[in-house]
Amino acid sequence: MTDWTPVADVLALGVREGVFPGAVADVGRLDGPTWRHARGRLSYGPEAPPVTLDTIYDLASLTKVIATTALAMHLVEAGRLDLDRPLAAWLPEWRGNDRAPITPRDLLAHASGLPAWLPLFRAGSGLGAFVSAICRTPLAYAPRTASLYSDLGFILLVPVLEQAAGAPFETAVAGLWRAMGPDVSSGLAFRPAAGDHPIAPVRTEDERGPIPAGDVDDTNAWALGGVAGHAGVFGTVGGVAAFARSVMAALSGAPMPGTFGEASAASFTRPSGVPGSSRALGWDLMRPTASCGTRLSSRAFGHTGFTGTSLWIDPEAGFYVVLLSNRVHPAAAPNDGIQMVRRAVHDAVAAVLRR
Repeated sequence: MTDWTPVADVLALGVREGVFPGAVADVGRLDGPTWRHARGRLSYGPEAPPVTLDTIYDLASLTKVIATTALAMHLVEAGRLDLDRPLAAWLPEWRGNDRAPITPRDLLAHASGLPAWLPLFRAGSGLGAFVSAICRTPLAYAPRTASLYSDLGFILLVPVLEQAAGAPFETAVAGLWRAMGPDVSSGLAFRPAAGDHPIAPVRTEDERGPIPAGDVDDTNAWALGGVAGHAGVFGTVGGVAAFARSVMAALSGAPMPGTFGEASAASFTRPSGVPGSSRALGWDLMRPTASCGTRLSSRAFGHTGFTGTSLWIDPEAGFYVVLLSNRVHPAAAPNDGIQMVRRAVHDAVAAVLRR
């Protein structure tokens, strides 16, 4: 019997030290979960309900890989998206000599020259208004000379993917999740409805006022109606884990029909080639300072979310790790605590599985 106490102890430490009120984890392989664990409560109140494996979390920037990047992988596989077609062919407002060479590949690699973030929600709402504002935003650096993690690039990817898919973004993503199987489609959603399973609260309030459970924490995603390319997906640990297994199935040469195959999955998880970048297309990659710690293989790839979520897949070692928390509740603290927990969890998992 495998002893998972070292990993459970890290989650217990995170609760005890106030990194998050509660967290859930799922570690598994291609054939299913190996270990699942819930620790703590939905909030810090003594009467708060305990976290369960069915708790729904705001996945924040995991949206970038679970929705946006995954849909791009599917559309490339289907021959409907050319990553190297100039962005202006999709977005006529994208004008200027400095922008002319930029492509969807550059957006996915966070190498487009766009700044990291803007408070677009303060100036208006709706995807059209956001796209127009981003298209007018001066570039922060010369494209493809560096990598700067940017929400703006993933907001711009939405109209590109909608044109390639011939369907609204939310509809196309939901169709892909259905193809990935019922555990994915039932465990992931934009704008989750109140139901039998509790939704972990995020920040209590921000400049928009109180934030009800089920409203997205990210203000720009909120102004887009909760559906965006950079944030907005909510999910259970089982839903994220099932998504991870679908990606692993593709990489193993046995993809689920209607999703994406080995070639697409492999091409999206290779280094982007951008100078100084640790990123692939959409995904982050293993490096000494990564959130996945120090013991995953050099082929590992994953992503994190601001709310305290992460997904890492190690195809060489053959396992994935999902960690979900609401570390932003009741207010977003510095990132140091969650980064410590993430690294410790992955190091502990690797040590357990390699005994």
